[in-house]
Amino acid sequence: MAFYSLIRTFALMLVKTEAIVLHSLKYGETRLIVDLYTREAGRLSCVVSIPKTQKARLKKQYFQPMTLLEVEVDLRQRLQLQKLKDARLLSAYASIPFSPEKLALSLFIAEFLYHALRSEQQDASLFAYLVDAMQWLDIAEKGYANFHLTFLMRMSRFLGFYPNLEVREITETEMFFDLREGRFCTSAPVHRDFLQPDDARRIHALMRMDFPTMHLYRLNRQDRNRIVDVLLHYYRLHIPQFPELKSLAVLQELWAD
Repeated sequence: MAFYSLIRTFALMLVKTEAIVLHSLKYGETRLIVDLYTREAGRLSCVVSIPKTQKARLKKQYFQPMTLLEVEVDLRQRLQLQKLKDARLLSAYASIPFSPEKLALSLFIAEFLYHALRSEQQDASLFAYLVDAMQWLDIAEKGYANFHLTFLMRMSRFLGFYPNLEVREITETEMFFDLREGRFCTSAPVHRDFLQPDDARRIHALMRMDFPTMHLYRLNRQDRNRIVDVLLHYYRLHIPQFPELKSLAVLQELWAD
């Protein structure tokens, strides 16, 4: 009986799951350290051996940021770096790698998630949201300039600090937004982490956006850059040690209209 229990315990270490690549780093001549967010196990950091032969199953290009994979991981709870045994493409992107705008958005989202999901546990709804968002971006032919804004706002639902709309009678002239509390209010808070009415209205409008309708909200580059700065500041207040994102500078140069 103990023998079969041992076999069952060993089998549970081999996890097959869908995954999204967040980040990869070269580790020696033939290995990578890859950070994944997986459907079945949440955030994982894995060591991947990449054979140099062209016929090898594991290929370096599988581990580009935001690639969708199906992976097999030898999962051991006490190890910080898990061993990734196998991987295959779950769904190849048709347009993202070939569009400078979409690629910049994808790299920004990957860097954002790498820091936002540092210790995130398994959450099938969150994983589905990430996959659906990237697949929507991949097939979109136009109207995706506000994608990163909508993505960041909706992502806050899964992390527990989506803005609260308890104050429903507020008017446009008296609406403030308390960044610490994540709520709209009719008077300025006593601390400094709040938005004046102009920026609060932008956040209020952003909460009504979704991917199919976000093109209806006409924003110029200055508006987008201001909103993304506000959203990232909001995340820094709610996620400890959330850093400046290197990919933001490239994103801020897109869409001159």
